[in-house]
Amino acid sequence: MKRTRLWLIALILTICGTAAFASCTANDDNPGDIHSCEPWLYSECLQRNIKVRAKEWRKIHQPTVTRIQERGKLLVGTTGDYRPLSYREADGNYWGFGIEMAEKIAERIGVGIEFVQTSWPTLTADVQAEPQTCDLAIGGITITDTRKETMLMSDGYLANGKTILCRAADADRYQSLADIDKPEVRVMVNPGGLNEKFANENLTHATIIVHQKNEEIPTKVAEGHADVMITEITEAPWYVQNDPRLAAPLLNKPFTHGEIGVLMRKGQDDLLTLVNAVIAQMKSDGTLRSLHEKYGLVYAY
Repeated sequence: MKRTRLWLIALILTICGTAAFASCTANDDNPGDIHSCEPWLYSECLQRNIKVRAKEWRKIHQPTVTRIQERGKLLVGTTGDYRPLSYREADGNYWGFGIEMAEKIAERIGVGIEFVQTSWPTLTADVQAEPQTCDLAIGGITITDTRKETMLMSDGYLANGKTILCRAADADRYQSLADIDKPEVRVMVNPGGLNEKFANENLTHATIIVHQKNEEIPTKVAEGHADVMITEITEAPWYVQNDPRLAAPLLNKPFTHGEIGVLMRKGQDDLLTLVNAVIAQMKSDGTLRSLHEKYGLVYAY
């Protein structure tokens, strides 16, 4: 009888202790409310709370480069539709000028690289997404004051400017914006980027056609589905070299002048400093010039 009574007392104490401990919701992933702990468990709950809060603080305040190194790979957002800067083949492999720039950045950090698909309409949202999906974005991204207001942009590594692609047979027909800005001229652009913005602001009389896939527009023009494509001096030469049906008659007289850079969210100043250092080094040692020559681009530095 005495042995049975001791067994019942032990069982009751175990149940009560478990319930009391369960009432404290703090654990390694959730600090919970330490004030809900029983007095004899308060010290343990407090320690767990401090541990979790420290983990959260490190996640927010830890330098970006250190977090990337701990992860072991650089997450790079890119559209993959912009030859020869960023293009994704059917097998999922990426190539291009911007892709090689990203690889140089990952090499400097000492990590591997993973490319994350984005698009021109969602570029800003993807860069600023929570939880974070990419450390930076690259590939044909023009440096603008608007982007710099809400995000960080690196120094320029490639000169850029708006120009056109048209059919080679019509090259003499388009020698200025005025020649293009006519109702009978069908101008095709991709959605959400600066090409569409430029067309809407400067071609108020032409017929604007928005086509979802940027990489398909040159072929659409060559086949007669549109007359002109608004593009960049970085993109147009590749298509002219690879499709004799196309021409870029205003390549040496771009409508705008700018530079392409690396885009990232605010608060990543250490990563921005590293990226700018990579760009500066590539300019000084000739690597950037060689990369321009590899892709047939004009070196402006």
